[in-house]
Amino acid sequence: MANYKAMRGTQDVLPSQSGKWQYMEQTALSVAQDFGYREQRTPVFEQTELFQRSVGETTDVVQKEMYTFLDKGGRSVTLRPEGTAGAARAVLEHGLLNGALPVKVSYVTSCYRYEKPQAGRLREFHQFGVECFGAAAPQADAEMITLAKTILDSLGITGVSLHLNSIGCPACRARYHEALRAYFTARQDELCETCRGRLERNPMRILDCKSPMCAEIAAGAPVMLDYLCDDCSAHFEEVKGCLTDAGLDFVVDSKIVRGLDYYTRTVFEFISDALGAQSTVCGGGRYDGLIEELGGAHVPSLGFAMGLERLLLVMEAKGAEFPEEPRCEVYFASMGPAAARACFVMATRLREGGIAVEFDTVGRSLKAQMKYADKIGARYTLVVGDNELNTGEAKLKDMETGDQQDVKLDDSLYTILYNKSLDRQLAGMTDLLGGDLTGLE
Repeated sequence: MANYKAMRGTQDVLPSQSGKWQYMEQTALSVAQDFGYREQRTPVFEQTELFQRSVGETTDVVQKEMYTFLDKGGRSVTLRPEGTAGAARAVLEHGLLNGALPVKVSYVTSCYRYEKPQAGRLREFHQFGVECFGAAAPQADAEMITLAKTILDSLGITGVSLHLNSIGCPACRARYHEALRAYFTARQDELCETCRGRLERNPMRILDCKSPMCAEIAAGAPVMLDYLCDDCSAHFEEVKGCLTDAGLDFVVDSKIVRGLDYYTRTVFEFISDALGAQSTVCGGGRYDGLIEELGGAHVPSLGFAMGLERLLLVMEAKGAEFPEEPRCEVYFASMGPAAARACFVMATRLREGGIAVEFDTVGRSLKAQMKYADKIGARYTLVVGDNELNTGEAKLKDMETGDQQDVKLDDSLYTILYNKSLDRQLAGMTDLLGGDLTGLE
């Protein structure tokens, strides 16, 4: 029999971990909703040209990392390597930009890049992202950064610093490209083959090269901030002023250019002190020319993405708190066919009211059922046999304290379990808020 395993660069999220993923995703979507963002879902594959035009022909993503193939109709399709291009295509295709602006969308999505797997970086990975279409003001940049920081704070992530840069607009970047070409041309024989090809087409991509030699050469390259036009400089100053007024600390980092060609003006990263070299937990910025590049009008836009695998590593490294795993509220242990059917009926009734219930479906002995109830962390157990069915009563056992109470096998059982669950939730809220909830109805 074949022994199948997950392919290299992919991973399974098992039930023991899925609660953490749900917590991250739901927290991020909820915070984004408070900022006016609504969830959008797009296909896992798109026309290859979409990513070539948006991400950029000279990027590592397009040149080396995309999963591209011909479908049965002979069309070139690509598994999405990032979320922005598909989100932009969707709002453009469906005419969302013809309505009230800005259009704000959020998403949780899988992405695919063929690269060397390492901690927090897989070939199939997942992102939470937001995109804002139609906002040109620098305050929008500051709000976007604030949204990212609020999500990180809500997840209990500490030790994260904000790094900020501006890479200008096409006008001022043209002058910068000339300066870069002059600088790198003098050392082009030392550049990797890929970067020698970038020298004429897009020398800024050399700044993002992973080659140690190219990185060493790039360290002494001219800085974009010295070439900003007046408009881009004023925009960047206002972004920094807004962040300062809001109490957000940041570092101006001229090395940040982001890895995708669609970025303009503000670019930013949140960098953690928990993961060594793989330290960026969120990255984004402005991409004012993307919609126009895809065939639409000029629509100033911006966004960011967070890698969820890396975010989870940071949370675990920092000891961030996760919600308690869902637990079985009551386990029905049955003795005999009649009791088994009765347990099924009672479980169905309780589940309709939102109570988590399990009962035996594999024919275990009573002793084995009780061991199973303990293993799954059931809060209560209820043994039902012929005697309990005849009297209409059973004993509800608290699995933590061992205390037992007589209960009737009717609707009152639902009321008892519901009240116990409610009391526990209120106690949890008291602990969370550190106060007295007396009188809370």
